[in-house]
Amino acid sequence: MTPPAHAAAITAVIQLAIAPVFLLSAVGVLMAVLTTYLTRAVDRIRVLEEVVVSGSAEAKAVASREIGVLGRRLRLVFLALILDVACALCVAVLIVVAFVAAYFGLQMTTVIALLFVAAMLSFVASLLVILRGIFLAITRVVGFVPTVPER
Repeated sequence: MTPPAHAAAITAVIQLAIAPVFLLSAVGVLMAVLTTYLTRAVDRIRVLEEVVVSGSAEAKAVASREIGVLGRRLRLVFLALILDVACALCVAVLIVVAFVAAYFGLQMTTVIALLFVAAMLSFVASLLVILRGIFLAITRVVGFVPTVPER
């Protein structure tokens, strides 16, 4: 019994799908890290809210400022998670489209390319948002000014 003609095309798609799967894996790890950070930041805000309610005037002022900074950082993490989910969805749809195109012998290279570009743009945007959150956190440390090391 000979395999169908499109079996070779499907085998090639499986081999080509490995790169997007690695991207999907990286996005999943990044989302796990961001979710852990999100949980820790929310816990920290809860502790600071208790200080705002029952602390001294100076402690309340410090806690309120820190809650504001954490709130801005949480919004950035949330945006990064949205971008990562968009990336993962683009990669998943890309893999589905590639298999459907191979199975039915359709020419969908433009759609596949656009999905890959959209996935990469979402991933890059997510990394930039994370970088902004890191910069926000670092600049809030008293007396710390980030510099680029000289060579």
